[in-house]
Amino acid sequence: MRVAESQRRDIDAIGKLTVPSPKGPVRIDNIARLERGLGPSALSRYNRQFSVGLNADLAPGHALDEASNDVRRSIAELNLSPDITFRMTGQTKILDETTQNLIMAIALASVFVYMVLAAQFESFLQPIIIMTVLPLSMPFALFTLWVTGRTLNLWSALGVLLLLGIVKKNSILQVDYTNVLRARGVPLHDAIVEACRTRLRPILMTTAAILAGLVPTALGLGIGGGQRSAIAVTIIGGQSLCLFLTLLLVPVAYVKLDALEQSLLNQRFKWWLGRIVPSLAGRRVLPPEQPVGKL
Repeated sequence: MRVAESQRRDIDAIGKLTVPSPKGPVRIDNIARLERGLGPSALSRYNRQFSVGLNADLAPGHALDEASNDVRRSIAELNLSPDITFRMTGQTKILDETTQNLIMAIALASVFVYMVLAAQFESFLQPIIIMTVLPLSMPFALFTLWVTGRTLNLWSALGVLLLLGIVKKNSILQVDYTNVLRARGVPLHDAIVEACRTRLRPILMTTAAILAGLVPTALGLGIGGGQRSAIAVTIIGGQSLCLFLTLLLVPVAYVKLDALEQSLLNQRFKWWLGRIVPSLAGRRVLPPEQPVGKL
């Protein structure tokens, strides 16, 4: 319902309109003073607060994250009063949520990978040796994006997540065969050298197969090839650059953590945790100083 058009510009007619109150209808001119003036034709709200919306498009050659940071920097330089706040919406909000979810996914994936490796190797330190290559792959992946002139977007971030699952396979091959040789009575140093020499060919073959299989995707041919190429380029650069450092870092980490692995404190901790969570340990571990016959 609306006031008749002839009465909308009449202050006296508007003042005679009533509004509800606990004691009954009350005329507007009894509680307010009506004056002619200028005002907005519409009031927009965001989360029940008055808001002013600013819309913008990306300029050619600029990434969304770069433009969002520039907007935040420009607003911060205005020195707005404390009662005025700003919030990014639209694609920028989606990008921020995606980044947070991706970081959480990487963190949860690292935890789950550690749990699986700890159950497989029946050790709490050897999964750390295997996962030492994960921090190496991140800088090389970012370096690859910088060299190729790409940005860290959703697709390249997905490539980083896939890269974390690929690079640790080389460490698993080295650590697993080193454990096999040590179980046969081979000394630590000789076992590491022999494991690296024996597993070098499979590591190079699997890495070459992965890189060769990703080359067609990295070329970005076909519909949607530009998005898929970001994933492939990230994996190719990170895998190829951190390969040789992985072959050097894993044996060093194995030697440094072996003393802690064989310590009495670690054995007691494994036995205690095996009693509490037998499924995690795989089997009950006896205390180091207690013989089997007295159990």
